[in-house]
Amino acid sequence: MTEQHSFTSFDGQTISYHTLGEGRPTLLLHGFMASTQLNWTGPGITAKIAALGRKVIALDFRGHGASAPFNGEADFPPDVLSMDVEALLGHLGLSDVDLVGYSMGARTAVRLLVRGFRPGKLVMGGMGDTGATTIGNRMAFFEDSLLKGEQSANPAAGKRMAAMLAAQGLSPLSMLKVLKSQLPVDPAALGTIPTPILIINGAQDEDNGSPEGLAKLFPHAEAKRVQGDHLTAIGDPALGDLTCDFLGAG
Repeated sequence: MTEQHSFTSFDGQTISYHTLGEGRPTLLLHGFMASTQLNWTGPGITAKIAALGRKVIALDFRGHGASAPFNGEADFPPDVLSMDVEALLGHLGLSDVDLVGYSMGARTAVRLLVRGFRPGKLVMGGMGDTGATTIGNRMAFFEDSLLKGEQSANPAAGKRMAAMLAAQGLSPLSMLKVLKSQLPVDPAALGTIPTPILIINGAQDEDNGSPEGLAKLFPHAEAKRVQGDHLTAIGDPALGDLTCDFLGAG
């Protein structure tokens, strides 16, 4: 079982995170409308990484998981998710960590890289070249689905998002503010990042563009595929196994 903690972020907001194990710190960042429980603990990835002799630190992004919903006008400034991660690392007094992110967590990892953060190793899941560098199309899709539900351009996606909001008690307003806090990334800025990177996508996951294309933007990155699409790949045991093989013992 993970232990739940909280810290005060840069703007005074209280954010939750979870820990498990001892050893080299390994920070996990979940996806949009997900949580530590859904992306990491439930699929067994948290336990697999801790078993390597690592200390897992898994953030629940503001508005998600154990972090209370946020609805204030100033709760989601631009690049807020990256700033929350930086605040957590400062709170813990950590500068040398490995980083694992899925979907929005992977996109946040890319933002952290361009802001100057250098993890020892980085694993990104459910991410591709367009999702990591642009914001327009994907944000428009989510906004349409969140606001219009089954009346959106993709009724099946709208229905699915409505069910996710209800099941997790998520605030639609908070989710929209998360989306609008996202910033683009200049692909050229990734060409000098020295961090070893592994990108893992489902075989049917092109939701955020090409993972192989994303790998080409970095000097030391490779892309691999597991079973599933964007929603189901995180549950394939192979994703956790590949992540652990790449990270190695703590």
